Formats: sequence, C-alpha cells, structure tokens
Amino acid sequence: MKYSNYIGIVFALCCIYVCYAPWVYIPTIQTVVTGMHAPNTNFGHPGLLNIILSVIAIVMFSIPTIWAKRTNIFVTTFNVAWAFRSFLFVTHCELGECPEKKWGIYALIIISALILVMALLPKMNIEVKK
Repeated sequence: MKYSNYIGIVFALCCIYVCYAPWVYIPTIQTVVTGMHAPNTNFGHPGLLNIILSVIAIVMFSIPTIWAKRTNIFVTTFNVAWAFRSFLFVTHCELGECPEKKWGIYALIIISALILVMALLPKMNIEVKK
C-alpha cells in the first residue's frame, strides 16, 4: 500500500490515546480502569507497554529500511499480544464479580491489529542490482 506507513503512524497514535480511555468499570469498588490509571486494583499500568511499543512502531514506520520494517513486524505483533493479554487480565471475573467492559478495551485490540496489518504492508522502494 502506498500510504501504509502513514496510516500505521496514525493508528499507533490512536493506540496511545486509547490507553488513556476507559477500559472497564468495576461496580463494587466504583472504579473506572484505564490503561494508565487503575485505582483500588492491583492491575498497575497495563497500557504502558502498549504505549512504549506504539512509540517504537512509529519510529520503525518512519525509517525506510528493510531491517526497520522487519523489526516493526515483531514489535507490532508483540503489541497485539500485549493488547490481548490486557483484555484477558483486565476483564476477567473475580469472585463472581464481572467488570463492565467499555469501548476502550475493544478499541485497543482492534487498533493494535490494524497497526499490525499496516506493518505487514509497507511501502518500500526496492532497487534491483544487475
């Protein structure tokens, strides 16, 4: 794709934004959990690694070399895996209490997958040596 690098950068910025959006609401402790703020829970900062990986992906999308594109596939695949892990970790039911899933946790998985798709379709000018 001609604009896959630019679209990948936009999706990576969206992924950073989604880490600050509401992921789940836990009614028993009346807490909204985001990727960077999880009060009254032991979740920590589950979105921090997604932010770090998205920043690395932005850098790799910007570098027009083959090693950067190959590294970006690894980074974005790990980002999708971490988003799926965060989904399972944050939305699990505990002691019969299930949190209400918000739009942010679904957007995190979808946007991370779209970043991976853009990493798999890079625009590269390949010169043929004769």
